[in-house]
Amino acid sequence: MAARREPPYLERMHIRIFWVGVGFTFLFLALCLRLLLASIINPMLPTNGEASAQIPIVPDLTEGDDGRTMPVLQVQRAAITDRNGQILAMSLPVAQVYANPQELIDPADTAKKLKTVLPDLDVKSTVQRLRQDKQFVYLARDISPSQQLAVNNLGIPGIYFENGERRHYPLGRTAAQILGAVDIDDHGVAGIEKSFNDRLLKDRAPIRLSIDTRVQVVTRDVVNEAMHHFQAKGAAGIVMDVRTGEIISMVSLPDYDANDFGRAPDDARFNRAVTGMYEPGSTFKLQVAAAALELKVAHIWDRFSTIPIKIGRFTIRDIKSDHFAPWLALPDVLAKSSNPAAAHIALDIGAERQQSWLGRMGFLDRVPVELPEAARPIVPARKNWGIATVMTIGFGHGIAESPLAIVRGTAATVNGGILITPTLLSHDEDPDTLGADETSQSTSVGLPPARDGDDRAVTPEGRRVLSDGTSRLLRRMLRLDVTQGTARKAEVPGYFVGGKTGTAEKIGANGRYLKHANISAFTSIFPMNNPRYAVYVMLDEPKGIPETYNFSTAGWNATPTAGKLIARIGPILGLFPDVENAAKIDAALAMPLEPAIPPGVRPLGPGNDPGAARVRKAEKKPQATKMKSSYRPGK
Repeated sequence: MAARREPPYLERMHIRIFWVGVGFTFLFLALCLRLLLASIINPMLPTNGEASAQIPIVPDLTEGDDGRTMPVLQVQRAAITDRNGQILAMSLPVAQVYANPQELIDPADTAKKLKTVLPDLDVKSTVQRLRQDKQFVYLARDISPSQQLAVNNLGIPGIYFENGERRHYPLGRTAAQILGAVDIDDHGVAGIEKSFNDRLLKDRAPIRLSIDTRVQVVTRDVVNEAMHHFQAKGAAGIVMDVRTGEIISMVSLPDYDANDFGRAPDDARFNRAVTGMYEPGSTFKLQVAAAALELKVAHIWDRFSTIPIKIGRFTIRDIKSDHFAPWLALPDVLAKSSNPAAAHIALDIGAERQQSWLGRMGFLDRVPVELPEAARPIVPARKNWGIATVMTIGFGHGIAESPLAIVRGTAATVNGGILITPTLLSHDEDPDTLGADETSQSTSVGLPPARDGDDRAVTPEGRRVLSDGTSRLLRRMLRLDVTQGTARKAEVPGYFVGGKTGTAEKIGANGRYLKHANISAFTSIFPMNNPRYAVYVMLDEPKGIPETYNFSTAGWNATPTAGKLIARIGPILGLFPDVENAAKIDAALAMPLEPAIPPGVRPLGPGNDPGAARVRKAEKKPQATKMKSSYRPGK
């Protein structure tokens, strides 16, 4: 009898069941293989909850000791970059190792095993802590992901991990005082880290600063070389865009590695560019000239006396005036940097208008920059603003300002007359969304083209403080200081540098000026035919050396330093020397030291200076002041 054959539909069902079984077998084998890879062959670190900003992959984070790729962990605090995207501050994923001593079997054996992975671990101290009657004991902080994996592979019960992050500054000293630091709880305690602490914690997008790392490094190199060459105790350098207020570089020396903020000495953490307050010296003569021209107190053809001024037992004189004429026109006052002449101009302006001008230019308040360390200037009380104060402020003594305040004031005199707001944020950033405590808003003011032998226009944003016509005159006068005045060593062919030197004697602990301790500074702009960048160099107590004929004034040290800096950063900033049109541009910027007096005009000068009568009156009635008996500030 023939065997009974199954119906066709049953055969088809059996075949389907067979292939389904084969499929499940392959899925099971694939799952087993995946578990084997994830748990034994190539185990993965656990992640701790919600996603946050990912850090860039670096070798220490992506490769374990055996060469296997590690996962990219996530961090909470956003990065800080320069204007070109170069990372200045970032957070690295780390872990804290802790233990529950009550769950450990052998504390001594546990400590020995951990020592094989954590070489800095103190075995004796660890054993003592693991034998305490506690449920929580920290063993190590800020270990790397590869160390965390190695500790986990030890398989010690009672050992746990707490994921965290550590702030890292990959460029070390670069912009250290600007960046600041964070504390152990990852909260900003200085610099940008403090100003934008909430923004860095809430928004994972990097903050883009106005700093250009390339210019920052060059500025530090040049200023640091000058500080050591002239044996100064400190120095500062600033480069700022005079149209936007963006600070391209800001250097304060000595400095420190930003990763060692807690161990850095106070002098290194001190930001001389915004916290240091120094008498500006003759750099402030630019402001007395600007005020006199804008307020119509003086014209460029007016003459001012260079004869020493006696006020009671005090004398205002120049260091070396044997080559001076008894009377100098306004451009020559800046070029030769005469103290008595500047004092006469200040007297013509008067105390009330001088105070108003300083307030108008922002010199009576802290500079509104995004650094909590920015300090307030030191200015005389209004009740003490007598004749002596008016005169000494006229040539930069009796008042103390930060270098950034001087840069801001210089920019306003050349950019068409607009007082801009200095900023450490790239203009790609929106200050309203960042939440900085001190971020200031500026009002846009449209300006007509400001050209001097160039067809490019300057259109800064901010508050107008002087007319475009006055600004044009001041640009030519500042150029004159480099071509024929005290700042000749700042000349860089094709860049048409303009600026003003300044040397101020420092004040000692007893309130008197120190004869051989100077602040030497040079505030400059380039190119003067179309102002783009302000460059400031300051040296704190430079020494006279043989090549400077033992002079320590700014014309011998700060000025050539600024020239070297401009020559190096110009190409980086996209500005190249215009040698081909140099003669044409210089002709457009030229101005005589002693401008001709227009027909029918009676200029200030011998017998006509209204400040002279007040000087004679002051000589008979001494003013209360702390100036030393023979007052001889430098240039």
